[in-house]
Amino acid sequence: MFSEDELLPLSALQHLAFCERQWALIHLEGVWVENRLTVEGQQLHTRADRSETQQRRDIRIARGLRLRSLRLGLSGRADIVEFHRTQNADAISLPKVQGRWWPIPVEYKRGRVKKTSIDEVQLCAQALCLEEMLGGRVERGFLFYGKVRRRYEVTIGAALRQQTEVLTQRLHDMTHAGKTPSAKYEKKCDRCSLYDVCLPKTTGSARSVEAYMADILRSQTCEEG
Repeated sequence: MFSEDELLPLSALQHLAFCERQWALIHLEGVWVENRLTVEGQQLHTRADRSETQQRRDIRIARGLRLRSLRLGLSGRADIVEFHRTQNADAISLPKVQGRWWPIPVEYKRGRVKKTSIDEVQLCAQALCLEEMLGGRVERGFLFYGKVRRRYEVTIGAALRQQTEVLTQRLHDMTHAGKTPSAKYEKKCDRCSLYDVCLPKTTGSARSVEAYMADILRSQTCEEG
């Protein structure tokens, strides 16, 4: 179990899953640069995160709900948590204190469905926080993508839970180490707002040159010896 002071932001999981260097620049070095994609993403989250509760028939909608897990050492806010009324609370493992309301996290994203599972991991982390806070089991959630104006159901299954917990442990390990990884250019770097700070092509090449020169010096030393 982690203490309150050891809790890390939920949002850091997605940064870490996307790129460990990006995560370190943001969360270790405090670097942040806006671009069109980040601004559009923030505008979408601002509309979702208004810290209010609404009710529509059999659904209660909580916006900006604070989440935390002392077991995982995470904290943050959910864009939306929908509490759906159910006639069979026992069948979905809800605790008695929650009555007949079943929590479902909904995370807002700017673009489209991704080929990777980084969005699903962040959603799963929210579900795990809700489980610890409410005492029940959250079986599913939704990802809403602003580009296509649709939301997609995500099953919070065993594989996704394990992936999320492994990444969470990696997050704590890297935070404790406090070291920014070296740059390595990949195609995804082109859409990163920190590209001009990270300079993956330049700094990556510079390190390659240094390694090359070190090899030359070692070979010369061996020949002289």
